[in-house]
This record gives sequence, C-alpha cells and structure tokens, in this order.
Amino acid sequence: MTDLPFPLAGTTLVTGPSNVGKTRLTARALDAWTDEHGTDGVVVLDFAPEVRRDGRLLGGFLTRFTDVPDDVWNERLDAHAPRTSGATVSEALDLAAANARQSKRMVESAPADPRAVFVNDATIPFQADLLDPAVLSTYCDGAEVAVCNAFEGDELGVDDDISRNERTALDALRSWADRVVEL
Repeated sequence: MTDLPFPLAGTTLVTGPSNVGKTRLTARALDAWTDEHGTDGVVVLDFAPEVRRDGRLLGGFLTRFTDVPDDVWNERLDAHAPRTSGATVSEALDLAAANARQSKRMVESAPADPRAVFVNDATIPFQADLLDPAVLSTYCDGAEVAVCNAFEGDELGVDDDISRNERTALDALRSWADRVVEL
C-alpha cells in the first residue's frame, strides 16, 4: 500500500502551477511502482527543463527527487524553456519546435510494450503545435499504469502561442486520463 493520492493503475495526470510538487509526486509514484512490481517494462520520459527565473527554480528533473534504477528505460530531453529562454517570440517558438522534434524521437525510441510509464512535464513536447498529444497518450495506453505531470497555470503567460498550445495539449491529456490530480 502506498500513500499516493491515486491508485497505481490506469492513467493519472498530475497538474498544477510551478513548484507545487508535481515532479516529486511522480517520483514517489515511480518509487512505489518499482518497489512493488520491479523495474521490468518501466519507462521514464523526462521532458522537463530546469531553469531559474527571478531566483527561483522552475521545472526540474525527476532525478532531483529519486534515483531512477539503472535497468529502467530512462530518457531525458535536453529541454529548452521557450517562454523564459527565448529573447523574441520567434526564438521562443524555435526553441519549442526543437523540444518537439527531440521529444518525438524519444517517444519513438522508447520500448514498444511498456508496463509502466512515468512522464515528467508532459506538455513540453506540444508547445510548438508540431506534435499531436495523442503521440504520448497512445504510447502510454498500452501500459498497466501511466503517471504524467504537467504545468497548469498562468504565471508563464496566457496569450502567447506557446501557452495556448500547451493548454490545448493539457486539455487533450485531461480528456485522456482516467483521473486528474490537481495540486
């Protein structure tokens, strides 16, 4: 038995603004799964950027909160934070597009039949509107459990293309998930 606020079965989407514990909760879910079921068929997709804004860390890698076992398939995006790193709108969209291209390759190279999938910062691949969120949800559908987390808030913007694309992806992931945990 775990102290998670959701069962480790089906699909769970954890949402909330920056620094509320989404990544930490996903790490706890990964630890609980591997403690109970082992590492066979476990996939970790870490799309999170890690940047400082106004002296505060935004985003963060799953490995900040857990040691991912060596025999887990673990891939981390060399992610850009488009809204905080792009000097212009065009540059921000270019950074988002680079994230999308690399994310697509990550999902395509992941093991074909995952048993459990844990995704950190699940909307990053979709900020450029180059990928359909179904790329991720379809991949996760074959697993016994999928736990994804995603930023939800207006602190990084609301009226720019990246924020609109991210909200569209979040809506698609909300519709797909069996349950949504809002932090």
